[in-house]
Amino acid sequence: MRIPAALCLVLAGCASAPPPAGPVPLRNPTAQIASQLDATPDRLAGDWIVVQGAGLEPGTRIRIATDQLRVETVDGTMITSFTSLGQGRFQTEEGALWVHWIDISDRTAALGDPGGARVWIMDRAATSSPDRLKVAREILDWYGYDLSRVMAP
Repeated sequence: MRIPAALCLVLAGCASAPPPAGPVPLRNPTAQIASQLDATPDRLAGDWIVVQGAGLEPGTRIRIATDQLRVETVDGTMITSFTSLGQGRFQTEEGALWVHWIDISDRTAALGDPGGARVWIMDRAATSSPDRLKVAREILDWYGYDLSRVMAP
């Protein structure tokens, strides 16, 4: 009886280590998530500045057109498709992008990848109203985004 128990211990010691974990997403995949149904391309059209973000740094300039998203960083400019899927959901060449919140006057918006690759808050001005910023952060937190990883200026 002692030999099988010892054999089990020896075999257990030979087991391989678990594979290394992949990158930790910015969003808890078990949290509920939704997009703002009335967030249309027309409401998002124009110039924006990222005021807080992960995956896009604060200060990044964004221009949204009906079918195009232009992102200007210190490293260069990226232009990608921007296809409306309806109900505040868009598809880019980099993946899904949902509008989680946009204020009634279209001044501040919170967007994210529902898979957790990126998330940001953008405003029409370089700074956002503290009230609107607070609401945007509360909504992103509610949808499971890790706000400790979101950079602010």
